[in-house]
Amino acid sequence: MLIRPGIAWITVLLFLVFGSDWMAELNQHSIGLSLFAWLFFVIVWVAFGVVHEAEELASLLGEPFGTLVLTLSIVIIEVVLISAVMLGAGDTSTLARDTMFAVLMIVLNGVVGLGLLIGGMRHHEQSYNLHGASAYLAVIIPLATIALVLPNFTASTTDGSLTPLQATSFSILTIALYGMFLWLQTGRHKGYFVAPKDTSDLNEPGDPPPPPRKASKGELARHIVLLLINILPIIILSKSLAKVLDYGIDATGAPPALGGVIIAMLVFTPEGISALQAIRRDQLTRAINLCLGGAASTVGLTVPAVLAIGLFTGKPVVLGLPPASIVLLASTLVLSGLTFSGWRTTMLEGAVHLSMFAVFLVLIFSP
Repeated sequence: MLIRPGIAWITVLLFLVFGSDWMAELNQHSIGLSLFAWLFFVIVWVAFGVVHEAEELASLLGEPFGTLVLTLSIVIIEVVLISAVMLGAGDTSTLARDTMFAVLMIVLNGVVGLGLLIGGMRHHEQSYNLHGASAYLAVIIPLATIALVLPNFTASTTDGSLTPLQATSFSILTIALYGMFLWLQTGRHKGYFVAPKDTSDLNEPGDPPPPPRKASKGELARHIVLLLINILPIIILSKSLAKVLDYGIDATGAPPALGGVIIAMLVFTPEGISALQAIRRDQLTRAINLCLGGAASTVGLTVPAVLAIGLFTGKPVVLGLPPASIVLLASTLVLSGLTFSGWRTTMLEGAVHLSMFAVFLVLIFSP
């Protein structure tokens, strides 16, 4: 249980003592690659610990609180990594945009596509709670449009950025919309995010989630402490990873968008694997909660965070996507609406989403 965070904290200690010397040797490619591989592996491995402790809390708190704890933990890691890179040297104005777009593509096309394909091969058709999926998409579509599309069409700026008034207003609007969604998700509409027990009548929302198993305050506190022990080293190591990542992209001439893709893969790999495992167990509703919940929380919480950093530090923040990415985002949102418009899914939807994900990967290296 403590081996994973133990190795992470040893890594933190080593970087605190020797990190400055190692960073000075990044021009040696072998050292740079080794440091990147080391940090990437440790952060991903510890992120699995975050997922494990969040799932333990899920069993104590019940749904949808358990899934909510997991998605919020992952988004905290994402915001910290983006902030660490943004506050570093170099031009990072599009990093937040690239990361959020990459998360949406990885989640809505990559994980959903692969999951539906695996689920279709294993279970032929899978049922889920349509009310929950529709609620997620009803939040994701306006949040993604406001954050990643609208900045390109405002008259105040010409580079996809926002004025201070726009940034403040959109941040408040985003937080308010996402906060209302969380209030409904954890309140009167809990049943929308739970798999219906009787799949013969899918027109009805799921039954209210079963009460969580009783746990002592000590057990609950222990898992919360373990969750923090797993998250904190990721936060501390994020600065070192940001330096290595920033140097590597500049030195190799890689597309700037690749940095956002790497951060998105870093933070969402554990949650994505959890979603695929849920689909294999024919728990499609839980997988949808993880995927669509992660997408909604990414846009709902990352946008206010990065805009606040930009306002307080003076760092430029460009949110508007380039035209090809806007087309891909719009197609993905329409496709997601069609995929989750019925009560069952098949392999066909999975194959179509994966084809969109392949287009996304091609556009990274050939915009």
